[in-house]
Amino acid sequence: MVDLIEGDDGLSRCGWCGTDPEYQRYHDEEWGKPVRDDKLLFEKLCLEGFQAGLSWITILRKRDRFREVFYNFNPSAVAGMKEADIDRLMSDTGIVRNRLKIEATISNARAWLKIMEAGNNSFANFIWATVDGKTEINQPLTRSDIPTKTAAAEFLSKRLKKAGFRFVGPTICYAFMQSMGLVDDHLKGCWKAS
Repeated sequence: MVDLIEGDDGLSRCGWCGTDPEYQRYHDEEWGKPVRDDKLLFEKLCLEGFQAGLSWITILRKRDRFREVFYNFNPSAVAGMKEADIDRLMSDTGIVRNRLKIEATISNARAWLKIMEAGNNSFANFIWATVDGKTEINQPLTRSDIPTKTAAAEFLSKRLKKAGFRFVGPTICYAFMQSMGLVDDHLKGCWKAS
């Protein structure tokens, strides 16, 4: 895959988004933009878990349906889901039908609630503590300069696992950190690079 790609609009973008308009919109408007909204962070962490072993575009195209079936990723509602809900979701072709990932989303909602009940004033603070509250700007020159995991991602993974989260290994956590703007890995030359 190429490092940078020029779109029909003349803008250079990180090559991973290709020429698909939906993927380019995601790159331009969401990926790497700092997010401090508790529920959006929870949603993205769950979706990154569903993405494991798949391409992000697959999840992006199913995201609206994921939001429908998981109550817009409201942790209280998701935490209350039962076995019958899991069975129903396993037959829903609009999402990734993986029992372990569905179960993980429900248990992650329960873990999210425990973090909030433990006196943390926000999930965002819990997540952003990984980078001392500031986006790490990397400006890599090529895709090969971007790691798949870092010490910060390993730290976040351990904290989340200790709190009861699943499907949050260091590689998933680093992808989450990139997408939620904890790190800025837009390639130098990309119009979104800092």
